[in-house]
Amino acid sequence: MGPRGPAGPRRRRRCCCALYALLGALVCGLRPAAAMAAGDERRSASPAAATPCWRVEDFVVAQECARCSSFQAKTVAECGPTGFIEKISCATSKRDEFKSCRSAVMEAHVFWRFVGTMMCVAAVFAVLVVCRQRVLDRKALEKVRKQIESI
Repeated sequence: MGPRGPAGPRRRRRCCCALYALLGALVCGLRPAAAMAAGDERRSASPAAATPCWRVEDFVVAQECARCSSFQAKTVAECGPTGFIEKISCATSKRDEFKSCRSAVMEAHVFWRFVGTMMCVAAVFAVLVVCRQRVLDRKALEKVRKQIESI
């Protein structure tokens, strides 16, 4: 082996570590959306209290989807999953209840964060491809040089 022999595995390890760190960051970045969806499923599956009126009867949205205030976040259980609630008026029981909702602003923010993350991942992999191609080109050039020297 030449003077560059031991550097190859180190470089490969650094690339692998960088790749694992990137994938870890990607998974952590997408986890809140998955956790919110799982929280919605868990809440809908638990028969803790009486069924909300909006699940069994007709309702009218009295107040559009809005961000919970700090007081509501502490007192209203429906603020927990998404941080947004809407006020519902049930038709037959004449009750007002709160329902967790997803706002268009929040969904747009999550979407653009995802797009940005994917652009960063694409850029990183493009750089990795260019670096790998340079390494392979250098190896091929070295091989050709050795073949020419042996003549």
